[in-house]
Parts: sequence; structure tokens; C-alpha cells
Amino acid sequence: MRIHVTFIDRVGITQEVLALLGGRNLNLDAVEMLPPNVYIDAPTLSTAVLDELREALFKVRGVQAVTIVDILPGQRRRLQLDALLAAMADPVLAVDAAGRVLLANPALVALCEQEPDGQSLGELFANPELQNALLEQHFRLPLREVTLNGQALLLEATPISETVDSGQRRLAGALLTLYEPSRIGARLAALHHDHAEGFDSLLGDSAPIRTLKTRALRVASLDAPLLIRGETGTGKELVARGCHAISARSNASFLALNCAALPENLAESELFGYAPGAFTGAQRGGKPGLLELANHGTVFLDEIGEMSPYLQAKLLRFLNDGSFRRVGGEREVKVDVRILSATHRDLEQMVSTGEFREDLFYRLNVLNLEVPPLRERGQDILLLARHFMQHACKQIQRLPCRLTPDTYPALLGNRWPGNVRQLQNVIFRAAAICESNLVQIDDLDIAGTAMAPAQLEGDIGSLETAVADFEKALLEKLYPSHPSSRQLAARLHASHSAIAMRLRKYGIPRKI
Repeated sequence: MRIHVTFIDRVGITQEVLALLGGRNLNLDAVEMLPPNVYIDAPTLSTAVLDELREALFKVRGVQAVTIVDILPGQRRRLQLDALLAAMADPVLAVDAAGRVLLANPALVALCEQEPDGQSLGELFANPELQNALLEQHFRLPLREVTLNGQALLLEATPISETVDSGQRRLAGALLTLYEPSRIGARLAALHHDHAEGFDSLLGDSAPIRTLKTRALRVASLDAPLLIRGETGTGKELVARGCHAISARSNASFLALNCAALPENLAESELFGYAPGAFTGAQRGGKPGLLELANHGTVFLDEIGEMSPYLQAKLLRFLNDGSFRRVGGEREVKVDVRILSATHRDLEQMVSTGEFREDLFYRLNVLNLEVPPLRERGQDILLLARHFMQHACKQIQRLPCRLTPDTYPALLGNRWPGNVRQLQNVIFRAAAICESNLVQIDDLDIAGTAMAPAQLEGDIGSLETAVADFEKALLEKLYPSHPSSRQLAARLHASHSAIAMRLRKYGIPRKI
């Protein structure tokens, strides 16, 4: 049992309170002093003993209240820290001022295949020069490449300081975060989420993105489940966050769970929480899940098509009446949460093959949005590329870079199977490896680029020239199979008048 004793602070009162507990032979797991409060964790304290103890405590001069609490403040902070570190997909470690590891999150431990506590950074990375550089620069180094356990990663260091008795600040250590290069785009997008309001983060002015924004504005305010579809990397979570930001729930939490990232048992405990003693290794006081933590807010279930049949059934029950049970629990928990979900899979096909519950599909698909792939948003590619370049340069702390005109055909002509996320990663890598502030075509790591031969011949003098050459080559390629301005406009999702004007501009149709 855990109790909270409130008192009027005076010399010796804490010792008097603890003496009363010691006189009853109570085992104390933890005592936290936060004057005028003392919190006590006494597992063997029974209700009968508490009643007698309460009477004795009130006889101590200055004691004002004795109440039962679920958890001690320090224990709560530790649980919150553990949950925060466990939720971080990127490896993270804290080090002291001498560069020795104090704390590592599960992702870092899994990468090292052992607990690194106590190791120096030079030992951990098998690179004494790295440790020397970090210490010499007081952990103020720009993003740099390192190798850990044979894997190439990018290292970011954040210094941590503390106040000493003189009131001055001194270096206490640092927080180090490791990123896989392929995850940098996702991290930059996450940083952008923190600053964008509504759909401001959905950059672009193409017809498909305008249509998406218009429809999203209509469905965002409707308090019903929303299913967001689109290929991998198109920005489905951005759309979900935008819908939350302009909804009536915007002042409450937005919490996300990737259904494909965790095995069934972990996904269940993350979403629904678990009761005390639910399984070996469970936190003693249990743990609330995302549904409880997001009460009155929004929960976003990404990759819903990967959810197991068991969790599909449990989620369906929650959608039916808003209640659920924690893992290992008996008490019904009822919350008010809006469910937004997303998938790149064909759920109708999965329903027909029995992979996805039909009744759940209809509960999730009350409202729906379709996020267009980047290849259908050609007008937005250069705008996005410049935006990502600006953010990448800030992230790696280098002078601003810009794309040279010879990169435009490659960017415009690529199919972008990874969509916006792939473009973001390509731009970040180019900014990281480019030695000049001008990013050339050779700095772009693009596979599968499909361009007309004419686009590769000669120098490109301006953006207008590059775009015009690309438009002309594209129209010449598509016109034979769509031999009218209306057919071609329908194929390119553009207006009839715009296509007709461009056909006249480039002298099409003609013998091609």
C-alpha cells in the first residue's frame, strides 16, 4: 500500500513519521520526501494497520492529512521516462560529462546486443577519436556518421547542463540519438508536425492535393471514424494529424500506434494497457494504454491492415460501445476517443479473402480519404524538394544548399515508389554528402529514374526550360494513346483547357 502524508514543515517531523512506521515492523520499499509531503511505499501495510497508523500519525504535531495513492511521484516519473524511452524507435543513450554511458533505451540495447551501462563512448563505438571529438566540443557536434555493431548510423548529440552552487551552469553530460539514414525523412516529418497547424504541413498546389485538402476539411470536423488510404510514404499520418488539429478534439491528445511495428501481445498492451500482475515483467501498478491516455482525443492506427484477427475483434468491440478491458483486467474501462486509421493495403480484397473482418471494415470506413501518390503530383515535386532541402540543411547544421537546374528533370521524371518519404530521404542524403552549396545531379541517389532522352542532352539554363522540356516529352509520349485534349486531361488529372493550351504551345498533335 502507498500512502501520502501531508504536514506543516518543521524540524524533525519526518523522523517522527518514519519512526511510527518502523515501530510497526513495516517493510518500506520506497520513501520520497517532498516537503511538506512524504510519500511511503509499504507493501505489507494492511487496511487494519493503516487505520491504527492514521490515528497515530494525526497525533504528530503538524500532520494534516493521510491518504492512499496509486503510485509515488518518483515512481511515476520513472515509469514515464521508461515509457518515453521504450516508445522511441531510434536508439538513445545518456552519458555523463566524461562520456560514460548512464542509460540506454531498449532500441540501443537491442542494437548493441548487451547493456552498455558504464562503457565509454570510445569503447561502445570502437572509436576513441569520436569520444575525444565529442568531449573537446562539449558534445556540440553537427550530425555525423558513426558505426555501431557493424551498422552505419547518424549520430546527434544534445548537451545537458546543470546549475552548481554558484548559480553558474556546467556540463553534466549529453543525450545521444542514433538514426538510420532511411529514417531521417520520417524524423524530419515528425519535427514538422510539431510546428504545422491543420493541413499546413500538406505542401503542394497540384489538383490532387487541393482535392484532398478540400475533402479533408469537410470530414475533419465530423466526429466519426475515418479511414485514410494511400501508398507507403504518401503522408497518411500528416493527414490524420491535420484532421485532429482542426477537430473539436484538438486540445486533447493525438496518439499513434503502428499496427505493423509490434507483435500482437505488445500491440494489445500498448493500445489497451494492462492490469497489475497481468504478466511476468509487468509494471507493478499496471499501465494505461493509448486509448486511456488519449481520452477525449484521437488515436491513429497506422497500417490497420496488419492488425491480427484477435485485436480486430477487440477493436470492433471498443468501436461498438467505447469500452474495453486492460490485458489481464476485469474492470470495464470506458473512454471517449475518435479512431483514425490508415492503410496502404486493399482492405476490400482482404475482407473477401477472410484476412480482415468485414464488420470492422465498415466501422472504420464511415468516412474516408485517399492520399494521392507523388507521381500524380508532378507540380509539387520541386516545391517539396526545395522545402526538404531547406530543412535538411538546418538539421545537419550546414550552410543553405540549393538544387541546380540539371537536377530538375531527374526529380520530375522519377516514379517515386516511396513517394514523399523517399523524396525527403533523397534530398537529405544529397544535402549530407554534397561538398558544395550547389546540389548537382550526381549528388542525387535516385534509382529507377525514367526520363526522355532529350531531357539528358545539353545544359539546362532555367527551371522554366526544364519544366517545359519535361511537359513536352510527357505530352508527346501520352498523346498517341490519348489522342484528344479531353482524354489527355483525364489521364493527367488536369483541366481540359490547361492541356489544350499546352498542346498548342508545343505544336501537338503533329507527326511524332
